[in-house]
Amino acid sequence: MTEFFSDLGTALPRLLGEGLRDTLLSFLGGAVLMVVVAVVLGVAMHQGPRWLRVVARVVVEFFRGTSLVVQLFFLFYVLPNLTGLGSLGGTWTAILALGLNYGAYGAEVVRGSLNAVPAGQWETATALSMPWATKMRRIIWPQAWALMLPGFNNLMVMLVKGTAVVGLVLLNDLTFESEQVRREVGTWPAFLAALLIYFVIAWVVSLALRGLEARAQRRLGLGDFEVRKARQDADKVMAGAAADDQDGR
Repeated sequence: MTEFFSDLGTALPRLLGEGLRDTLLSFLGGAVLMVVVAVVLGVAMHQGPRWLRVVARVVVEFFRGTSLVVQLFFLFYVLPNLTGLGSLGGTWTAILALGLNYGAYGAEVVRGSLNAVPAGQWETATALSMPWATKMRRIIWPQAWALMLPGFNNLMVMLVKGTAVVGLVLLNDLTFESEQVRREVGTWPAFLAALLIYFVIAWVVSLALRGLEARAQRRLGLGDFEVRKARQDADKVMAGAAADDQDGR
């Protein structure tokens, strides 16, 4: 037992170096891109003209319907040959693949949250002759944002776990470093150390998103029914994401 904890103490500092850095870079970059993609595609599917809704839907279904692993390989190995441009590099490939993949799921969260805003709110803003941008910024978006945060919380946690595959594009992430450390200290200490680090990252991210969620709901005075509905919608999206992820791999 003493030897086990000694090996665990050896593994943790090793993983907290380059492995943690590459994992956090992939996560943070992917999270920012995920939110941008989710908002753009979600609003397009809900508010855009028919042709734009069709385009947005095709993009969403494409990235939801293909494996994250295949997307990583395509962006890293195939895209440079097709375009004649240089390689994106491992970090940018990981950020782009994670952001597009999880952003496609996030688009459904955004669309569903916009759809959940009571029709009376839309009608009132229209009756007041508000410009579309003003209507969205002042009336619709604050309500939809509070409803979509539970879904974004789940997506962010899934994004943390999704970074475990970025080693396939030559990044020395936590999973890759765990395999290297395993050869020195054994399987249990190496992967237990990685598991603990992944858990802490996901826990911190979830706490931060729950704080934002509670703050947004307090400001709007949302009731338990709306919150429960938003979480149920988020769970449905996540269930689809998990099923597609298993099928794709």
